[in-house]
Amino acid sequence: MNIQKLTQEHCPNGVEYKALGEVVTFNRGTAITQKDIQSGEIPVIAGGQKPAYYGNKSNREGETIVIAGSGAYAGFVSFWDKPIFVSDAFSVDTKQSDVLITRYLYHFLLNEQNNIYAKKKGSGVPHIYGKDLANIKIPIPPIEVQYEIVRILDKLTEHTEELNNNLSKELILRKKQYEYYRDSLILEQNTEYKKIEEIATEMYRGSGIKRNEVTKDGIPCVRYGEIYTTYNIWFDECVSHTHEEKIQSKKYFENGDILFAITGESVEDIAKSCAYVGNKKCLAGGDIVVMKHQQNPKYLAYALSTFEAQRQKSCGKIKSKVVHASVPSIKSISIPVPSLQEQERIVSILDKFDALCNDLSQGLPAEIELRKKQYEYYRDKLLQFEKKHTQFK
Repeated sequence: MNIQKLTQEHCPNGVEYKALGEVVTFNRGTAITQKDIQSGEIPVIAGGQKPAYYGNKSNREGETIVIAGSGAYAGFVSFWDKPIFVSDAFSVDTKQSDVLITRYLYHFLLNEQNNIYAKKKGSGVPHIYGKDLANIKIPIPPIEVQYEIVRILDKLTEHTEELNNNLSKELILRKKQYEYYRDSLILEQNTEYKKIEEIATEMYRGSGIKRNEVTKDGIPCVRYGEIYTTYNIWFDECVSHTHEEKIQSKKYFENGDILFAITGESVEDIAKSCAYVGNKKCLAGGDIVVMKHQQNPKYLAYALSTFEAQRQKSCGKIKSKVVHASVPSIKSISIPVPSLQEQERIVSILDKFDALCNDLSQGLPAEIELRKKQYEYYRDKLLQFEKKHTQFK
């Protein structure tokens, strides 16, 4: 049935909006201990976007919505229709099955994803809590309308995922090709290897910038999670700003500096680095190490992204809920350091490869982004209802 006709038939006077805390419960997961870590097939949902597979026991069954509890991806919403183990995260469960469909709630939470991210707390490792989401208002149309919305959005999701799978295969091939040439250009040189401590002229840690200290204007700044989620090999503008006078211990970085994220969610990604090639003076947040040097900054960033460099970064890390690196461990990383002229030549080649693989304004990634925006447009439209007015006597 046409969604407009269905809405007019079942809720001609608008729909009631309720706070999430009135219609759902937020149930924390169970922390995974060292003795519980083993090979298995049950997805373990924690603070990242992707699950790990630690064991063969579950603590959630059936349709489950999960929100990541901490780390760079705290607040990330996911949906599962098979047994899972919820660890450093929490599930969002409907209290009354005759009021809310789980899949409808999931699409609604996706529509609120940015709003959920904005509720993170903590200056070091960010956290998010169910109690902070409880006041978000959700429209509750009749069940028949919810089912129709779910049908439409699931169909769009299915088409988008099918396209994404096909395009992603091509992107994976491109990425592997790029990584092969990157490592070949950098690692197969007949040149001297140097440790970071020999290359760096200065290294120091940033200072904590809390989420509530991030502003739309002011001095540019980078928080450690953005190195994982926002910046690639190099960047020339910061997405975040803060008011300089609010920061007690200011740690700056400038053009050409290399930034390392020394806290992360996996050994494979720890100490991800990028080069800043902009012209403004910026502030470095906590869990970031700033490196000054006299080399080509982009070359260093490319060299530090090779599989060999990442292998060195992942050695000897201490794991708790998150993975940590240190300044001494970064200083011990060894990379080839050719002449500045050769560094510039390599950068010129890799910049072109990198653009083909990652620039959303070109080719396959742009098509994926277009389909994503199409789904988001219809989701936003379908979840907008006229608010029902309560009559008081």
